[in-house]
Amino acid sequence: MIPMALLDLVDLDGVPERGLGFLLLLTVLLLAVAALVVLIIELVVRLVAPSQPWAASLLRETRLALRLLLAGVAVQIAVSLAAPETRFSVALDRLLTIAVIGLFAWVLIEVVDHAFDGAMARYPTGADATRGTRRAHTQLTFLQRLATVTIIVVAVSAALLTFPQMQALGGSLLASAGLASIIAGLAAQSTLSNVFAGVQLAFSDAIRVDDIVIVEGEWGRIEEITLTYVVVRIWDDRRLVVPSTHFTTTPFENWTRTGSELLGSVELDLDWRVSPAAMRARLDTVLDGTPLWDRRVSVLQVSDATGGHVRVRILVSAADAGSLFDLRNYVREQLVEWVRHESPGAMPRTRVQVEQAASGGEGEPASVAGDGSASRQLFSGTPEAQQRATQMMAPSADPEAPSRAGL
Repeated sequence: MIPMALLDLVDLDGVPERGLGFLLLLTVLLLAVAALVVLIIELVVRLVAPSQPWAASLLRETRLALRLLLAGVAVQIAVSLAAPETRFSVALDRLLTIAVIGLFAWVLIEVVDHAFDGAMARYPTGADATRGTRRAHTQLTFLQRLATVTIIVVAVSAALLTFPQMQALGGSLLASAGLASIIAGLAAQSTLSNVFAGVQLAFSDAIRVDDIVIVEGEWGRIEEITLTYVVVRIWDDRRLVVPSTHFTTTPFENWTRTGSELLGSVELDLDWRVSPAAMRARLDTVLDGTPLWDRRVSVLQVSDATGGHVRVRILVSAADAGSLFDLRNYVREQLVEWVRHESPGAMPRTRVQVEQAASGGEGEPASVAGDGSASRQLFSGTPEAQQRATQMMAPSADPEAPSRAGL
């Protein structure tokens, strides 16, 4: 028996008890029908699973949501058909309707995720991924998120429209001439600007998942592209979160825009006695012994020869950015070892040439006379020079005397 306090709470005045019994009976009957439908669906999936493996995986991912949806539909139908007309039954019916809308949206999201996951499984990303693979993976990821957001927005809108007040508000907004201005104002906000930028990035092929980029002075790999921002995994495993508008309004470097192959240079400052031919032979030996080199480019040139040094520039190629970084370091180390052990004369050094200037006698300073004669020195070396020095250094009472003496 239902307690009297509960009957007073739900306002069941004038409702016969057989109405509640009929409601419970109908609810149980409809739940049994829902359970039977679930069993039939699972049986059909098991029959087609050998030829269609995706059906079994789809059922595993949507089993819980599907069971709850069918149970919610059964209870909602029972309440709408057999519940007495009270405030409680109306509120319960609205609550069940909202629950059914939410569960249906859940099932749709699971189906969409399964479909997109299966499609993206055909385009794996990684170091060996091609340009088309990365582009397809990026676009599928974006469409998956867009579909999920769309389902959620539609479900929330449908749930709100179950309230009469929201129906009136929605009708007035749709009939209002100011709706276009409201949408334009919202589009000008930064959030929607990032959303539009995300759409542009997903379909303009400017960046793709797994691309190597230089953003804000950081070298990293595109890890995720969302509706409003892009996650860049930096080389030291940090994550740089960049708004989508940054990639549509600011220049950036994309090292894998058309391919992952790259060129890199190594520069060494050596002495003039280095032999470029011998160094070039050593470079060929080093490159032939490492798998980091993709055998496309191998160049050694003397790019500069000033300041007492010879600058040797080495250009090599690799299949991707990581291999190029390791290859440049490897070539630099091997050539430094070669210079130390095989060609020590090529090690950079600074030369200083010291010359002793001519002088008038031992221990005497060099002459500064314009004609180079030791007998025409200014303040030392001859009696006349000594006399001039005495006159210049002697104190004078006349303050203008020093200036006149210098004339």
